[in-house]
Amino acid sequence: MKRLYTHFGDRLFALVLVLLASGVILAAFLMAYELYKGGSLALSKEGFWGFLVGVKWDPVIEKSFGAWPYVLGTLIVSLSALFLSFFPALAAAIFAAEYAPRWLAQIINYLLDLTAAVPSVVYGLWGIFVMAPWIRDHLMLPTYLWAAEQAPWLLPFLGNPSGYGLLTAILILAAMVVPFTAALARDAIQLVPKEQREAAYALGATRWEVLRLAVLPLARAGILAGAFLALARAMGETMAVTMVIGNSHKLPYTLFGGAATMPSVIANEFTEAVEDLHLSALIAVGFYLFVVSFLVNLLAGYVLRRQEALARGVR
Repeated sequence: MKRLYTHFGDRLFALVLVLLASGVILAAFLMAYELYKGGSLALSKEGFWGFLVGVKWDPVIEKSFGAWPYVLGTLIVSLSALFLSFFPALAAAIFAAEYAPRWLAQIINYLLDLTAAVPSVVYGLWGIFVMAPWIRDHLMLPTYLWAAEQAPWLLPFLGNPSGYGLLTAILILAAMVVPFTAALARDAIQLVPKEQREAAYALGATRWEVLRLAVLPLARAGILAGAFLALARAMGETMAVTMVIGNSHKLPYTLFGGAATMPSVIANEFTEAVEDLHLSALIAVGFYLFVVSFLVNLLAGYVLRRQEALARGVR
């Protein structure tokens, strides 16, 4: 009787897990459906691909909508922020996991966890009052003065020297995603079995060779998981980017000029969208953001499975 009860309990537990997992998948499909339905008015007017590759956003006069400047802005900002943050984050993770004394590693880990919990609006305020003025005074204005004297033809391509633009958003976002990458990379490095290190030392490897040949290959999947998590965090960031990116509807053609991302244009214009077509266009932008995030997660899953297979020696 006890064995039958245990067997029934196992089946019940498995059924509950399947229902919960199916609920998550169903919620994702319902979210995509509702976003597509809400943006169908704009998508039917511009066309699915026409809305995606369109470069003009004019909700007042021409009633024309194109999401490409925001899609491109999202990709540029998020990928650039990941590129700038990955190696400093990896260095912090390696130092905290392998080189730092225990007391110092605890301080670093605490600071990483603390910075990951800072609200994005705080980063945005720091960008407005610290980062943007510094970029304006130390990067933009000297560049403009040099261009005015040496290359006047560059001036139209430099954008407005206000301190708010693509570069500021990239730097703020890079600072925001460092803790996510560093925390997961640190955990992945610490999970490498101690025997792996001891075997490498027994073969005469130096400390750097142990890290390069025995630790990082096994931790590679976890490190990449942290990078993809940081990329997803960067793509969906709203407030901090909205506060410093300049919010321009033009294509992002210069690091100093203003731009916009898909989350930032939704945050800026959603409360001001009084016409159905304008509101539908913003929801359609949200649908494209969902699709891009979904594709990034699919790519992340493939890369992680491939790296895990390589770590196990499967070709």
